[in-house]
Amino acid sequence: MHDAICPKFDKAMQLISKRWTGLIIHQLLDGPKRFSQLEAAMPISGRLLSERLKELEQEGIVHREVYPETPVRIEYSLTTKGCALGPLFKELEHWSHEWVTLDDADLQENA
Repeated sequence: MHDAICPKFDKAMQLISKRWTGLIIHQLLDGPKRFSQLEAAMPISGRLLSERLKELEQEGIVHREVYPETPVRIEYSLTTKGCALGPLFKELEHWSHEWVTLDDADLQENA
């Protein structure tokens, strides 16, 4: 029965469903961001954000650009592969607005 699962789809779901990964990609859909901007936009530890960004970079979804300035500036952006997720995330956003309801616990968790 397990053979019916497409291995590529399974890997994609495992990657995107990791905690914070989808939200990081969603943030980068608006354009390049510095680490501090991403960290400020989400309640995530710097260590975990760094780990997720490295994973996304290894998968070819995120590009890390280092600008040789003082102080050094580093920006993260989506690659072509990452930008290809845009329509999927826009549809998921549309679906969530239409079908997902939040209760008080959800609202407190995101406050």
